[in-house]
Amino acid sequence: MVNPFKKKYSATELKQFAFLEKARFFRDLSYEELSRFLPAIHQRKYARDEVVFFRNDPSQALYILEKGEVTLNIDIRGTFETIIKLKEGNPFGENSMLADSKRIYTAIVSTEEAILWVIPNYAILDIFQNNQKIRAKMMTALAAFYNQTNQQLFSSYRNSYGFFNLGQMFE
Repeated sequence: MVNPFKKKYSATELKQFAFLEKARFFRDLSYEELSRFLPAIHQRKYARDEVVFFRNDPSQALYILEKGEVTLNIDIRGTFETIIKLKEGNPFGENSMLADSKRIYTAIVSTEEAILWVIPNYAILDIFQNNQKIRAKMMTALAAFYNQTNQQLFSSYRNSYGFFNLGQMFE
């Protein structure tokens, strides 16, 4: 039986939901839950070599790459080393889902142009405060992401024969 009172979404909203669902942190959210983010999202264009944010900046927004490519980099002795090149549909700046966090890497546009969906940190935290179910789903996705990242780090360490001191990570 179809519920006649169930909210109907426009074609534009359905496209936005489909794009958001590509990003791991939004995959388990219903359309109703996703709709809470739409008023806060804005798009921003960046040019080649433009910095989205630097390491140690306050984590003021979560980004989802719509078009182009962005590299995530760590700075080592004054130069940047690329950790990963992100393609369309990938989120980054995930620690903006945590209150009072700082960036742990630098994000730089590596194509002629990049279009990013920007979701401000204050909007995310406001949604979390008012909807514990959304918060639980997204924090579970964030924990799974960090778990996967730790597994990759440990695997990389093993494969490099202990080239760096992994114990420093836990000090």
